[in-house]
Amino acid sequence: MTDTPTDSPPAAAPGGKAAPKKRFLRQVLRLAGPYWNCERRAKVRGATLLLLLLTIAQVGLAVWGNYWNRALYDALEQRSVRGVVVQVAVFAVIMLSSLVVTAAHLMVKRWIQIDWRAWLTDQLVGNWMGNAHHYRLQFTKGEHDNPDQRISEDIRIATESAIGLAHSLTFSLLILGLFVNILWSVSGAASVPGFNIKVPGYMVPLAFLYAILGSAIGWLVGLPLIKTTNALQTAEATFRFGLSRAREHAEAIALMRGEPRERARSSSLFSQVMHDWNRQSLAYMGLVSFGTVYGSLLPVLPILVAAPQYIAGTMTLGALMQAAQAFQQLTSSLSWPVDSIGEIARCRASADRVLSLHEDLELLEDMSQAADDGPRIVVEPMQGASLTIEDLCIAEPSGRVLIEHFSTVIQRGERVLITGDPAVTGSLFKIIGGLWPWGHGRVLLPGDGGMLFLAQRPFLPEGTLRDAICYPRPPDAYADAALLRVLESVGLTRLAPRLDERDNWEQALPQRAQQQLGFARVLLQQPAWIFLEEATDAFDPEGERQILEMLVRELPGSSLLNISFHPNLDGLHHRTLNLSRVGETRLLFGERRQGNGDSRHSR
Repeated sequence: MTDTPTDSPPAAAPGGKAAPKKRFLRQVLRLAGPYWNCERRAKVRGATLLLLLLTIAQVGLAVWGNYWNRALYDALEQRSVRGVVVQVAVFAVIMLSSLVVTAAHLMVKRWIQIDWRAWLTDQLVGNWMGNAHHYRLQFTKGEHDNPDQRISEDIRIATESAIGLAHSLTFSLLILGLFVNILWSVSGAASVPGFNIKVPGYMVPLAFLYAILGSAIGWLVGLPLIKTTNALQTAEATFRFGLSRAREHAEAIALMRGEPRERARSSSLFSQVMHDWNRQSLAYMGLVSFGTVYGSLLPVLPILVAAPQYIAGTMTLGALMQAAQAFQQLTSSLSWPVDSIGEIARCRASADRVLSLHEDLELLEDMSQAADDGPRIVVEPMQGASLTIEDLCIAEPSGRVLIEHFSTVIQRGERVLITGDPAVTGSLFKIIGGLWPWGHGRVLLPGDGGMLFLAQRPFLPEGTLRDAICYPRPPDAYADAALLRVLESVGLTRLAPRLDERDNWEQALPQRAQQQLGFARVLLQQPAWIFLEEATDAFDPEGERQILEMLVRELPGSSLLNISFHPNLDGLHHRTLNLSRVGETRLLFGERRQGNGDSRHSR
């Protein structure tokens, strides 16, 4: 088998260039653009328009509430019972309207968030699982560690945050446009002390000055939050990956008494989480401290500024409170960048992780569909009953050549034993399966009867035993009689009563039983071409011979390519290919004698 780095998240190769940081808005648009132009764009755009209208309604209610606030305080100042009662009734209407609009807005916003997430998840999972990209991605340069967590967690954060930020920004811009006019008209003109100058709408430039200074200081204070948030999300993903890895290899770890080592590894990974958490906490502390001071002054400052007008009698109590509220609304809308810096940091970090994975998957797709400038391995079907390998050169992802100038033809019905260097044989298995693109040459696949690849350890999905046997086909693809027959043929009759039992079969069954289930799949699907990669290494010699003889007996017309390093298997095959690394390649051909287990070989 070929050694592959599946036990740890791959890092970018040395010398690889880190992807440049993209602007936040561009990142979001690159994720949102295809969704708003997808096949169900009419529904998506309709929901977006409805969300915008509901946002406008929220702004309208905020303006109405501002004028209501003035009317209420004027009624209180005039000690008008009737006026206060009327304003209480108006408030009830405003409150009910706000309840309806807010509830509708929430449902529409959440629908867009989950629909966008579902669409983007479907697209990314499709690319990840298409053309064996999930396998090849391990050997590709770039920032795409933990792709499963990028799909499950980072897409959720990016879509939810982007919609939330878009709504709050739209709301702030509308508030800004409307409350500038309100504050200008309500605040009147103020005299500059010592000068005979009147400044009309003086509270508007004051609000802009306050918000701009606050935003600039807040943005500088909050800048470290973007970097620390990105680092923390990466550390969290790596920690989860390590725990998942320990769960998947629980039996091996327990048998080797590796718990202290895994505990130390988990502790080390979590130490990085704590380190990045503390860095983020410091960044939050600076931002929150500034925000506390900024927010505490906000409701007081406009009242203190406008108090001389109220004391002089040129401004009513209602106008004073309306001006104060309008000042707060205006500065709040202008402070959107500071208030949203934490959410922007989360959204940016997640969007960057999603885009990095998306771009690397697109690169893989381009490499698999377009002819590269240099030589490559071409795997294509042909009309015929043979597997043809022409001048094949197999290389590692690093470019180091494993084997070159390898050519052979395997006819339908032949049984070929492949031995030699595990790196070469494992790579050949993956090349025929369309997983290994590194090297050059041609592999012409047979066009008749179907192909089935059986790896050393077959994948057994969680669910019923029926699901595991029928995989990748649905569990109702075969009748119970067929399932019982193949279980008997591979020596697993004892599992027949458990067909509809649910379990984690990779942990519940020993490796030999798992390999026997793999052969049960072969008998069910009856392919014309069977490729085995150490699929019997858990068997004892006699059991291995029996399972292979059973396979030949049940599927006499099928071709068999068997990668194995066990001795004494020559007699079950028509010929042997012994593949070693460059400079040591030997091809052994043989013809099996009828009537005994011997075979003659010529080199």
